Amino acid sequence: METIAPISDETASSIMLGGILGFALGTILVIYLIWWLLQVIAYWRIFTKAGEPGWKSIIPAYNQYTLYKMTWKAPVFWVWLVFTVAVLVMYQQLSVSGDNASTLLVAATFIVLIILIAISLISYYKLAKSFGHGIGYAVGLFFLWPIFILILGFGSSEYKGADL
Repeated sequence: METIAPISDETASSIMLGGILGFALGTILVIYLIWWLLQVIAYWRIFTKAGEPGWKSIIPAYNQYTLYKMTWKAPVFWVWLVFTVAVLVMYQQLSVSGDNASTLLVAATFIVLIILIAISLISYYKLAKSFGHGIGYAVGLFFLWPIFILILGFGSSEYKGADL
């Protein structure tokens, strides 16, 4: 008969640590997936409240287009998209050039970011307004977007229309 050599304390500790880490990461993944699913359902409900098909909420970029269409005008989405792509390109150029980045490029990137923030703030205000809420709700959307989207989707807010 063969005897099985006992495992060392070090190996047992490594196995136990691996199990604990695996359980923790698995738990975090499950919580994240539940949170993501709640966000998808909230967006779906927001879209259906506004008279849009819910499936539009699950397609990236198209959901943003529809959201802009619901809250103000669809051409604003294209402005937002152009500025977003521009800032990504400028940021890439800044990261490549490092310390040799021109002052003009840094300033242009900063200005485009400010414009994007302004468009986002106006969009949050228009979204809040289109569901009958005020500036306080828009501030909540800006700072705690996922939570206020859940409230908007699962709450009793009704779509009042764009440009109120």
